[in-house]
Amino acid sequence: MTSQIKRIVVIGAGIMGASLAYHLARKGANVTVVDAEDIASGVTSRSFAWINTSPSESDPIAQLRGAAIEAYHQLETELPGLTVRWAGALSYSEMSSVASTGESSAPVADRLSRSQILDLEPNLRHPPESASYAPAEGALDPVAATHAFIAGAEAHGAKVLTRTPALGLAFQRAKVSGVETERGIIDADIVVVAAGTGIKKLTDRLEVSLPIEASPALLIRYKTQPNLVRTLISSPAMEVRQTADGVLLAAEDYLDDAVENQPKAIALRTAKAIQNELHGVTSIEPEWVGVGLRPMPADGIPIIGYLPKVAGVYVCAVHPGITLAALVGRLASEEIINGEISSALGPCRPDRFFPR
Repeated sequence: MTSQIKRIVVIGAGIMGASLAYHLARKGANVTVVDAEDIASGVTSRSFAWINTSPSESDPIAQLRGAAIEAYHQLETELPGLTVRWAGALSYSEMSSVASTGESSAPVADRLSRSQILDLEPNLRHPPESASYAPAEGALDPVAATHAFIAGAEAHGAKVLTRTPALGLAFQRAKVSGVETERGIIDADIVVVAAGTGIKKLTDRLEVSLPIEASPALLIRYKTQPNLVRTLISSPAMEVRQTADGVLLAAEDYLDDAVENQPKAIALRTAKAIQNELHGVTSIEPEWVGVGLRPMPADGIPIIGYLPKVAGVYVCAVHPGITLAALVGRLASEEIINGEISSALGPCRPDRFFPR
């Protein structure tokens, strides 16, 4: 650890902030994590948590996505509480095609025939003629994973302050000096802002406004029969996966505020769609449905790096946050602690919104 960096405050205890805290603390930083609520209480707890690394060739973060799986495999050897279910992902649409890897390091997606699809997912009522299967992809319990990161950070000396909103940042001589909270100012040499949709509110106060919108999505938990789905299925009719304890999870787009599109109404419609798509669904009841507000930059590309015009403030506004948390936590910590600039994070810099 360099002598210039001693104290780092991470704002946000979702999976991104937790990963940052773990990697920073592991490198010897004096880390304090603050969150307005509890660990993993925001959008992290409402994530479908698909570690999806099959981008199109034109994806500007293809290099990040392609390296995400290996980052999680490495962390599984470091963090006892981090478990990923590497069941693969089966994807198809009306015009299904295999994702091309191009020059990306993303895992190869296999082309499956109808008989191969049924070998993989025998409960499908309407299997397509062909589909793309990415065997290296997986999913995790995002709340449990976040707690594993936090536990790892605390094992390396990090402090975690929940129910402690960041009210603003303190500065001395145009450089950040701490985070203002109701408990007082927490001194810092670097502040890492990983507060999801709350990032914009903080950066607006600094007059370095970032174009981040809250993009809503639904996560639905169903009580139903076990062993209905083996992989993660993404099709025109449904996007579902089943946990090891039998809970069926579904992801849906948030449509609008109309009565027929309220979360509970969508959950019931999705249940019918699932019942129509899968054999063996004798009963299916929504247990819980939540709306997650994802931090979505205006151009769809994550915002990662030091803010221009203010010294010592590093921002991480990342969608897809679950997929990239393990890797971005490591790369960002290397930039902050060691000054190792990551070329993979090049397209994500905040200064793209502030032309000189």
